[in-house]
Amino acid sequence: MIPRSPLDDPEKAAHAWARYRQIMRWMMLVTVTLVAGSLWVLYKSNGMVSIHMYIAAALGIGFTMLLTSALMGLLFLSSGTGHDDAIADKLEEERNR
Repeated sequence: MIPRSPLDDPEKAAHAWARYRQIMRWMMLVTVTLVAGSLWVLYKSNGMVSIHMYIAAALGIGFTMLLTSALMGLLFLSSGTGHDDAIADKLEEERNR
């Protein structure tokens, strides 16, 4: 039988998802700050090269930061709620022999 996950409880799930959204809000602020700083450094070192370079840099840095923070946030959500421990390990009996 598969053990129940703590995220099956609506109250714990709501708390976990609220925490995840809070982490994502902070990471959005960090990402916007980092993108603005990176564009400023690019402009100071290269001058006005092409608007396409700045757009590509902003999108690349922004997308990478947000994707990384979203995946890490989900990892923290899964680990912090005990969802990772609620698995059915069919090989556990063989390992304990």
